[in-house]
This record gives sequence, structure tokens and C-alpha cells, in this order.
Amino acid sequence: MIPALSSSSLQSLLLSPKKPTHNKHANKSFTSSYKYLFFFLFLFSFIGMLKLSPLVPFTPYPCFISPPLMQEPQQVSFPSSNNIEERGSEEEEEFWKQPDGLGYKPCLGFSEEYREMSDGIVKDRRNYLMVVVSGGMNQQRNQIVDAVVIARILGAALVVPILQVNVIWSDESEFADIFDLEHFKKVLADDVRIVSSLPSTHLMSRPIEEKKTPLHASPRWIRARYLKRLNRDGVLLLRGLDSRLSKDLPFDLQKLRCKVAFDALRFAPPILELGNKLAERMRSKGPYIALHLRMEKDVWVRTGCLPGLSHKYDEIISNERKLRPELLTARSNMSYHDRKLAGLCPLNAFEVTRLLKALGAPRYAKIYWAGGPPFGGQEALIPLTREFPHLYNKEDIAFPGELEPFGNRASLMAALDYIVSESSDVFMPSHGGNMGHAIQGHRAYGGHKKYITPNKREMLPYFMNSSLSEAEFNNIIRDLHHESLGQPDLRTRKIGRDVTKYPIPACMCNDSNQFS
Repeated sequence: MIPALSSSSLQSLLLSPKKPTHNKHANKSFTSSYKYLFFFLFLFSFIGMLKLSPLVPFTPYPCFISPPLMQEPQQVSFPSSNNIEERGSEEEEEFWKQPDGLGYKPCLGFSEEYREMSDGIVKDRRNYLMVVVSGGMNQQRNQIVDAVVIARILGAALVVPILQVNVIWSDESEFADIFDLEHFKKVLADDVRIVSSLPSTHLMSRPIEEKKTPLHASPRWIRARYLKRLNRDGVLLLRGLDSRLSKDLPFDLQKLRCKVAFDALRFAPPILELGNKLAERMRSKGPYIALHLRMEKDVWVRTGCLPGLSHKYDEIISNERKLRPELLTARSNMSYHDRKLAGLCPLNAFEVTRLLKALGAPRYAKIYWAGGPPFGGQEALIPLTREFPHLYNKEDIAFPGELEPFGNRASLMAALDYIVSESSDVFMPSHGGNMGHAIQGHRAYGGHKKYITPNKREMLPYFMNSSLSEAEFNNIIRDLHHESLGQPDLRTRKIGRDVTKYPIPACMCNDSNQFS
């Protein structure tokens, strides 16, 4: 209405002198016009103030703020946890409490026999092991660890592992793009000789490619299979190492695995620098949670599970699986319902939210989520953002242009997620997998920082029980998880498990540890 009034007419209404009149009805009508005018002026001014007010949030989903709209990362509103009223109940305080590490610390003292053999191994110039590793960044890490151990078993020098181009993400990153190569060589200098390429004396060799390494290959099997050929040809090329090496190795080799995983495999300086900056921004106003959300389309297809968003999305996943049944990774004879109850499915956003709330996560908590774009986009995260509005990923907290050098490089982006997640006060994966397992071991090795392992098999029946009150549900969930919060967990109870996930007692010791 206000633009419809010309400036002259508005001025005449407000500034023209009153004409004397003896007509009381006309005077009353004129006074009434003044009242209506000022009423409408007040009304529209009030509405305009509301629209411009900073109290109105820009968006309830901070994790979907696109970088062009965010002029500076400081505009992301991190909540303060210093205010006692905001911090809430003792239950919320308990949520941030770290587990008792029982005095365990890294303990990588190798035996005298191992050290005596090391001198001859690192000086040998005859034999070289080449390996090609595949998969995503965390899968490649596992294979690199195994490659170092196999080189030690064979007494060969290890040529810097070749990273196979990832067919899913078309990532052509090389070892030195992701990891600090010089640091890698330096840390392992007393265990295995690492070379950047084959020497000229071996360039004409034609190594026979080996793809038949069986599952749970022991050191004895590796020597029997490869040592004769290696001594004859001088070069051995291995592919398909993924989880092939036995998890039950002699103690010295278990320690070597930990040394590679936790000490030698440090990210390249540019990744480490930006990853630490992102972690510092998340911590700028108090503790934060990191979630690894496994909600990508391919995860739902491969696990034989459904996202539970709507019938439309469930139908898309079911049809994809029918068209490509080979994508289902295991237990294809089980129905979706059976897989769910067996704890084989990733948690969706609704289940992650209920679990965090039951464990006492405060609403003000800052949450960093790692992982690929969830199937269903923004809709898939609504249950989480509704209860925990301070949800961010690397795109939200990076300065404009900071991520450009890492664009279209899935491995480098995954490395940034790894750094921010490992640095968090609390970490929880929505499903298992290489990243979750690696961070579990890394957090244990670094002092047993809180790590929530969702007890899916035990808790999901209670998720489906609508007769439970919220208080009853919360008590049950807390009871199910009181020993699943990152406390020291001895691998001696978990034979066949990876020592880089359970580093006690092979790689960590305390005063009472007989293996120190």
C-alpha cells in the first residue's frame, strides 16, 4: 500500500494545514482518516522489521548452506557450551565424559630377534615387492599396511604402492597426494626399505602378477608361495591384497601393523593442514560429535537394506538390487527384515537421532557429519537436523575456495573427513566399514577417546516397541551401551580381529600388562 501513495499525496496528508470548519461530521471523518493511515503505517513497518530481524534463522539445515551463499565461514553459528544454563542436565555432562583408558599407552618394543633381522632386511638390494591397491582411501590404507608386513615377511624392499584408479569416483590420486611419503619412509627405515621406484638393475624384469592370495594367508604360506619366485626374478607384483593377510600374526608383525597404521601413514601436509583447521573451527566453542553416516545409495543397495524414507525411495533401492544382484555383498538369502534385526543394516537418520538422544547428547551439541551425499538428499537428514540443528560438514565450515584443490578427488575429501572425525570429542558410525574400524583403533591408540559402537542387534527391537515410554527406552539404550563407549578392549577376546582396530595388548601396554 505504501508504494501506491505518491510522495506528493503523502506530503499533503501530513503537512497541509487544517482548514477551519464548523461541520463536526466532516471533522470526525478527517480524524478517522488519520487513524487508519497511521495504523497501516505501523502495521507494515512492524512486518518489515520482522522480516529483517536477525532473530529469524536463515535456514534450519546448516549442513545444506551452499558455499556461494556463505561469504565467510564465521557466519556459521556455532553454539556456545560455556553457559551453564545451556549445558543442561548432568546426563548431558556425562555424554562428553571420556572413557577410562586404564593407563594404556602405545608400546611398540620389538623383540631382539626382530631387531637383529632388521639390519639385513633393510640393506638387501636384490628383491623388490610391488603392490597395486584398490578401493576407497580407507580400504587403500588397510592394503598398504598389509603390503609393508608382507615385504617384511619376504625380506624385500617395498616399492611405493601403486593406487589403482577408482572406477566409481574416477580418482587418480597417487600415494604422495594422500600420504606424506618422506615421513612414511623415515618411520619405517628400521623395518622395511621403501623405494619410490624400481632401480635400473630391475627395470627390464617382467614380474608375474599374482592375484591368488587366499583369505587369512599366514607368513608361512606367503614364504612358501612367493619367496622362491622372488629370489629368482627379483621382483614380485601383488594385486587384490584386500583383507587377505591373516589377522593372527606373531607379536612383532602385529606391532609392525600398528606402526604403519598409526605412525607411518600420516596424511600429506596440505591435507593435514586443512583438516586440522576444519577441526579447530568445529571446536571453536566447545566439544563436538562426529558421525560417519553410511546413507549413500550404493550402501543401501550393497547391504540389502532399505533407507526407510518412503515407499518411493525403498522401491528405487529394491529395483536397483534386482537389476544388479551381484552388488549385494553377503547373506543374499536373508530378507530385509531379518538383516535389519541381525544388525546388518546402517542406521538411518531417525535411528541415529534416537540413539544420540537416549545416550544424553545435548540439543546444543555441534555435530560434524562425514560421508557421501545421503540417498534422498536433504529429506534423509530431516530427523537429525530437527533434533540437532547444529549439523555441519566440510563444505559448511571451509572458507570459500579452500576445498577447490581437493575437488573431484574423493580420496582427499575422505582424508579430510578422517582428520575432523578422529579429532572429535565423540565419534559414532552409523554402520561398520573401513573408516569406522580405522578410527576406532586410532582413537584407542591415541588415548581411548570416546567412540560409540551402536549395539544394533540388541537395540533395534526396542526401537520398534511403541509401548515403551521415552524414559524406559533411554534407560534400556544406556544400559546396552555402557561398555560400548571406547573403553579399552583386549584383542585376546577377539581372535581373528584386526589389531589396528583392537591394539591391546600387542601394541599398547600399561603397568600390569604382561606383554609390555
